[in-house]
Amino acid sequence: MKKKFFNAKIYRNDAATEMIVENGKIVQIGKNLPKCEEEIDLGGKLVMPPYVDPHLHLDYVYTLSELGQEGAGSGTLFEAIELWPKFKETLTVESVKKLAIKGIHDEVSQGVQHIRTHIDVTDPNFTALKAMLEMKQDLKDIVDIQIVAFPQQGMYTYKGGRELVEEALKMGADVVGGIPHYEPAREFGEQSIHDIVKLGLKYDKLIDVHCDETDDPNSRFVELLNALVLMEDYGTRTTASHTCSFGSADNSYAYRMMDLFKKSKMNFISLPTENAYLQGRQDTYPKRRGLTRVKEFMENGINVSFGQDSINDPWYPMGNGNMMNILDNGIHLAQTMSAPEIEKVFDLITYNGARCLNLQETYGLEVGKAANFIVLNESTVYEAIRKRVDVLASVRNGEFLFRRQEMKYDIPLKL
Repeated sequence: MKKKFFNAKIYRNDAATEMIVENGKIVQIGKNLPKCEEEIDLGGKLVMPPYVDPHLHLDYVYTLSELGQEGAGSGTLFEAIELWPKFKETLTVESVKKLAIKGIHDEVSQGVQHIRTHIDVTDPNFTALKAMLEMKQDLKDIVDIQIVAFPQQGMYTYKGGRELVEEALKMGADVVGGIPHYEPAREFGEQSIHDIVKLGLKYDKLIDVHCDETDDPNSRFVELLNALVLMEDYGTRTTASHTCSFGSADNSYAYRMMDLFKKSKMNFISLPTENAYLQGRQDTYPKRRGLTRVKEFMENGINVSFGQDSINDPWYPMGNGNMMNILDNGIHLAQTMSAPEIEKVFDLITYNGARCLNLQETYGLEVGKAANFIVLNESTVYEAIRKRVDVLASVRNGEFLFRRQEMKYDIPLKL
């Protein structure tokens, strides 16, 4: 049965107000399209491809509250990593599922349909990985989940960590992860980068590295990662997450690297809320923002996106899966709110994230692609961002995942 969604403001397509969907795919986009058996009025609201969260730790969500433990008192990344093994001891496949489903609900109920999750595999039992592999399959009709084999305690800091990452890839993880700045010395961080790229090539996997999540401008593992994937022509399949130190680097170095990033076409993910909270802890004033060079990446055509990172875990006590909140914080921190910038910043939580996940061939509001989209409670990009509006509906394969009414008042404000 064909259905028509009409009276819409379609993101990136000013010439269209209607979409016809058949068998879960978009078959027509335009104006004054033929009548269909079912017609759905979208009330003049802004229609966008679904939000993408390209960086989330679903095995960590709600561990802070649910397990009744305290996070890092210092608020630093490294203390939280040291605390994590105590949390990990208590996890079971079922407990991971129980908490992860809460995090997934948080995100999907607010318009996310694609999640890349970093799952800690420095665990010989692979407890969290087994749970997530099951959830990926069970929830595929609701949300796409990409799994990163992530060595939270390091490939070398944790004995046998590299071998555990490789085994996780054999078990079905989609992406090779790493954390070079946590290795015990620069030499081992560099070795882990070599290992990550070799594993990606060996198993034909995507790459996503927690890279230089520190204020230290001498942490430059992103340089080595970029060089290796540039030489292997693997940049479009590679992502550097965080790269906080790149925001502390001097301009001479940074602009040399910008040129190399453009050549490799490597992707970047910035985590605005979490890194604003974690970084700059050793600074007095001026205090660094903890953000990579988002504005400069955008100006240079380097793909960068925003992610949630954590929801109520030892690293970050807040978080609720609301990508509009992430976008709002990110564009403030990155100072990207000029009129031309506002017109394209929604890409930071939609199309750019899809590119990080290598979904660009299937993602987006185009004829022939899956009818996956969200409806925002405004009619223009500017007003939607300014008001940080809610998602009124999420549609997947042409069917509503949810639909809610606009807010109504029992007693309206009178001025």
